[in-house]
Amino acid sequence: MVAPYEHTSNVSEIDKETASEIMSISNFAMKTIETELKAEGFNFGANLGKVAGAGIAEHIHYHIVPRWAGDTNFMPVLSHTKVIMDGLTETYNSLKPYFNDSKSII
Repeated sequence: MVAPYEHTSNVSEIDKETASEIMSISNFAMKTIETELKAEGFNFGANLGKVAGAGIAEHIHYHIVPRWAGDTNFMPVLSHTKVIMDGLTETYNSLKPYFNDSKSII
């Protein structure tokens, strides 16, 4: 998830510098996840507004969801089953070193 420091619910209120930084961080995150976790694609986007499903409607944020071939469609239908390739701790530990130096991100 990528969220600006500024609290706003409206993307038109974000200045160009912040919008550029959001995209730089998002691109870095996707490249890192692609390299480290071998993601084959991504869902990238935001739910803007409560009616659109925003869990934090007062603060915009962008979701980065890695995807792999065959990870969709039939699994969630079967008894609410989801495929998780690694535990959260293992995933965190493998990605954290890439984000330690913020200068390398933007």
